[in-house]
Amino acid sequence: MTQKTKQLGELLLEEGLITDEQMTDAVEEQRRTGLSLGRVLISKGHVTEANLISLMAKRIGMEFVDLTEVTVDPSAAGLIPENLAKRYKALPIAFDEQKLVVAMSDPSNVFAIDDIRTLTGRDVKPVVATGTDILAAISRLQRLDHSLEDSLQDVEGEAETEEERIDLVEEAPIVKLVNMLITQAVQDRASDIHIEPQERDLRVRYRIDGVLHEVMRPAKNVQSAILSRLKIMGEMDIAERRLPQDGRVGLVVGGKAIDLRVASLPTVHGEKIVMRILDKSSVLLKLEDLGFLEQNFSRFQEAYTKPYGMILVTGPTGSGKSTTLYATLNILNKEDRNIITVEDPVEYRLPGVNQVQVNVKAGLTFASALRSILRSDPDIVLIGEIRDRETAQIAIEAALTGHLVLSTLHTNDAPSAVSRLIEMGIEPFLVASAMDAVLAQRLARRLCERCKETYVPTPEAMKENKFSYNPDEPMPTLYRPVGCQHCGKTGYRGRMALHEVMLVSEHIERLAVERKSSDEIKRVALEEGMIELRDDGLQKTRAGLTAIEEIQRVVI
Repeated sequence: MTQKTKQLGELLLEEGLITDEQMTDAVEEQRRTGLSLGRVLISKGHVTEANLISLMAKRIGMEFVDLTEVTVDPSAAGLIPENLAKRYKALPIAFDEQKLVVAMSDPSNVFAIDDIRTLTGRDVKPVVATGTDILAAISRLQRLDHSLEDSLQDVEGEAETEEERIDLVEEAPIVKLVNMLITQAVQDRASDIHIEPQERDLRVRYRIDGVLHEVMRPAKNVQSAILSRLKIMGEMDIAERRLPQDGRVGLVVGGKAIDLRVASLPTVHGEKIVMRILDKSSVLLKLEDLGFLEQNFSRFQEAYTKPYGMILVTGPTGSGKSTTLYATLNILNKEDRNIITVEDPVEYRLPGVNQVQVNVKAGLTFASALRSILRSDPDIVLIGEIRDRETAQIAIEAALTGHLVLSTLHTNDAPSAVSRLIEMGIEPFLVASAMDAVLAQRLARRLCERCKETYVPTPEAMKENKFSYNPDEPMPTLYRPVGCQHCGKTGYRGRMALHEVMLVSEHIERLAVERKSSDEIKRVALEEGMIELRDDGLQKTRAGLTAIEEIQRVVI
């Protein structure tokens, strides 16, 4: 056995990637065939090519990139021709300030690095990736480029009449272009796609982890075709361009069932269309996976395990209220319970739950649906949103007559929910008697596990961010974003919820009956153990889950 083989074998054993038995088996096979140990281990299925390359990259002190998880920047990849990328198994994947980040299967190939540097006029920062992943990424990008190029070239001019517009949007190029926009958004983990007509072109942006990123600016002449195609997919009226409309599309992208909620809004340069991407797999989330602190989780659990009462989840649009309610319903959904929901729209289909879709045109509003629901012997009722006095009144009465009622409300924090219902015209004593708990939440971006770094903040930074600490003790170690290929250079990947759980005690009930202010209710709730949204976020900052700047961005 050579010294190199010994080193590779020892490294694999130290990392726990193979067992002693697998190692012995591979060495015997190597002696018999003369192949390298790494190739033998891969062929026998003991390790993957990615595991082996990652280990070798660590050994020589280089960064390993998994191209199946990283979004390649097309503008970087396009700097070198396809034949050169395939010959060297090297692909530019991102920009790092003035340097070009190049994924290579052999980062010691100085000829490849020199050629890429000469061709692009940029210094090269090599990172390691598997040859298989590099070739697959090159092929994927070429298909994407050809698809976009063909689509844009084949769409000719603006359609004059309704018949021409329908003919145009049913043609293969525009269908391919729209499908590509949606597929790319799903691959990039976007929650929304914004198609925005501008004066001279069309802007396409994706919202990823709560922040908008521009991805494309097609020419103005494709605007009519793209917008009409999306409206047809959403079963909207393509002839109506003066009024807002909404629709829904069901697709399968990359083997995942996806629903798109489509909304159009007339603007001065044409209709803006926003598509909200609803990944049906997110409905299977467990409540424990939503990022609750232990204290907050036990308080919320105390509320939803009661047989009756009202639980409200509050926060702005897009703060994950529906996800939290669905995760709660997944726990409550048992054979011996009759669960009925009334939603506008029904975002996710839940097996075993009776879901009612609001239809205002047909006269089926939240209030009218609720009246019928209460005649259907429910145990648990979920109301998509309390928007008016009538809905609030029926929901309160349902909670007081032995039903567990779950709903959402738009308020900035948990204590404000009490005042909000009273302002809607509900009698204070009814609010106090029916309400059991309020959960306020926000979504904050989660730090990328691969590139986050530790630092010790200054006392000034701690005060500026209202971060409580003991001046007599050493400064706490916090984490901040850096940015790598895995997170698209943002320093963040994924999101988590910040929570504020207020249980309605007898003291808070008395304050509600006396019409006390939200500030007074908040003071008592804090004395009784409520953790504010900011403090919840700061605890997650200490745990290295997010950064102080992110808490500042999402919490007032």
